[in-house]
Parts: sequence; structure tokens; C-alpha cells
Amino acid sequence: MTKTVYLGLGSNLGDRAANLELAIAGLAAAGVHVVRRSSLYATEPVGSGPQHWFLNSVVEASTDLLPRQLLRATQQVERGLGRRRSLRNAPRTVDIDVLFYGASVVSLPGLEIPHPRIAERRFVLVPLREIAPGLRHPALRRTIAELLAETHDRSEVRRWQPSGETERAGAGHAGVSTGRDAHGESA
Repeated sequence: MTKTVYLGLGSNLGDRAANLELAIAGLAAAGVHVVRRSSLYATEPVGSGPQHWFLNSVVEASTDLLPRQLLRATQQVERGLGRRRSLRNAPRTVDIDVLFYGASVVSLPGLEIPHPRIAERRFVLVPLREIAPGLRHPALRRTIAELLAETHDRSEVRRWQPSGETERAGAGHAGVSTGRDAHGESA
């Protein structure tokens, strides 16, 4: 049975935009077919220690994979693009989080869907609101627009403009930030 899923993608190493494109291609090869995708957003790392800013996006996709199969597929794509899970919240070439799996609530060892920290993450909520503002969180019973309006996260999230990007620290796009509480870990 085909399910509609939402995935959060992020990258803060190498050619971040290309990494996200390669991740989407890898997902398609794994049986996860992107239907819609948000714009790319430059996002302040709310992480431990200085890191480059992330590029984040959210995709809506359809798949016949079951939740654990979907998680394995996303992790295989991450590994294929050079992701190494040495330190928690370390910089990464690509990170793919399973945000929603239809209206299902899944609680298995190593897998929670909806992603347990959605309501705390502007870097997920802003792009998700772009493509699915009325999507209702099955456990919190709030729409994405409502969750964004209520979140306590005040980290910077802005639509990415590739032609205007700079690499200097604090530039708001690719600079290094000292952040607060790491983001981007997988579900």
C-alpha cells in the first residue's frame, strides 16, 4: 500500500545543494518517489560547537516501503553520500529524517514517527509549512502552521539565494555559527 511520507533533508558539508539533489535521486532509486519539495533554506546550526550553516529542505514523497524499510533506505542514501555517524550532531554531507509516515504514529526501538522533535525545529517547520501548511501532526493534533507559530525555536531560517551566498562567518548562509542545541540528527 502506497503511503505519503514527509522527509527532512539537510547538509552542511561540501556542495550542500548538490548533496541534497543527490539524496533525492538516491531516494528515488530506493523506491521513495518525491512528489513535492520545498525551497532550499539556509539555516543556522543550532548545534554543538561552530559549524557551517545548513541547507535544509522538506520533501513529500510516496512509497510502498514500511516504516523500518524507509528508515533503512534513508540511512543507505546517507551512507552512499559519505555520511559517517562518528559523533552525534557532527557536521554532515547529508541527513535525512523521516518526519511523517501518512497519519501513522510509530514507536519502535530506534524509530519514532512523527519525528519527536518536529515542533522544536524551525529548520523543519518553515520548509514543511511551504508545501503542507495544513498537514496535521497525528499526535499533537496541530497543523504545521500552528506548530511553527507556537515553537520556541528562534534560530534563523531563510530562503537560500545561491547567487548571494558568502562563506564568511556569521553571513547567515554558509558562515560558521556557535549555535545552541544540535539539529539534524536522524529519527
